[in-house]
This record gives sequence, structure tokens and C-alpha cells, in this order.
Amino acid sequence: MISISDAAQAHFRKLLENQVEHTNIRVFVVNPGSPNAECGVSYCPPDAVEQSDIILPFSGFDAVVDTESAPFLEEAEIDFVTDQMGSQLTLKAPNAKARKVDSDAPLYDRVQYVIQSEVNPQLANHGGHVNLIELTNEGIAVVQFGGGCNGCSMVDVTLKDGIEAQLLKQFEGELKGVRDITEHQAGEHSYYS
Repeated sequence: MISISDAAQAHFRKLLENQVEHTNIRVFVVNPGSPNAECGVSYCPPDAVEQSDIILPFSGFDAVVDTESAPFLEEAEIDFVTDQMGSQLTLKAPNAKARKVDSDAPLYDRVQYVIQSEVNPQLANHGGHVNLIELTNEGIAVVQFGGGCNGCSMVDVTLKDGIEAQLLKQFEGELKGVRDITEHQAGEHSYYS
């Protein structure tokens, strides 16, 4: 479920030396499965462990995960990196904003997952996002842009060269195209705000 690098494990062991005996770490997701999902790590003293928690043993400590966060922490990675700017703990959880779906899930669910976990994090760098509105019987993914993408002059390039190219490659033979239904010319545009 969660991989913790040797450097991060050593960092946690050092931090836990100064805590109450048998204190471990808790890895969690706040607002799991939503665009506002955020991952975190905290101390987990022995009296804070719930019966339903999942215990993941590591070298010298356990990682405690609540059952609600667990599916959103699949493939999560914790590392401790040191560079010229100093040291920092990094937590990457690609499934925090959208629960990972099985490869045999309906096409809509799989496309939705890729949009939430791969496409939207890229668009968020520009203040935008895209929502899957529907999947037509002809295999067209109908999307709507929001945030900084609404009214952006580069939206056609983002749609065709970015989103559509990525989705057609990942769902080759299943998806035929992507169509934008955003009213980029009408109303107030968040891009210009």
C-alpha cells in the first residue's frame, strides 16, 4: 500500500526517539477522493490507534492508516530527500484525489480516474481543471473546462495535444475522441479574473 524509502524510515526512527514509547506514525488523507484531498503524516501515540486501523510494519516503527484513507493511499510513496536547499519529507499519493479503479471497471470510471489523477494535477499548475461530463455511445468523452482553463486562448491546444492525445493513447480502441462543451466565449471568464 505505502512504500517508505530507507532514508525516510531512518528519519522517522530519529523523530520517534523523542516521543512516548511505542509511538508510531499515522499516514492519512483529508478529504479523500476529492480535488481538495491532502495527505499527511503525524505522530500516532499508542492510545490513538483505533481497532479498525491498518498497521503496516516498517523497520523500527509501524505506519498506521485509517480504513477511510487506505484505498486512497494505494501506491503512495514517502521519501526523505536532501539537496542544496536542505532536507524535506515528500509524500506522493497518486490516488488521493480519486480512488484507483480496476482495469476491468467501466470505461467512464477509468477515464474519470485518469482525468482526476493525471490530467487535473497538470492543469492545476495553471489554475485550471477539466470535468468529464459524459461518455457518448460513440466513444466520445465530453468534457468541460473550469478555473484558469475557461476562456484561455490555449485551451484548444490543451484539449487536442494534451488531454485527447493522452486519453486516446491510454484507452486505445475504446475511446474515439474528446469534445469540449465549455462556453469559452460567454459570461465571465475565470482566466481573465
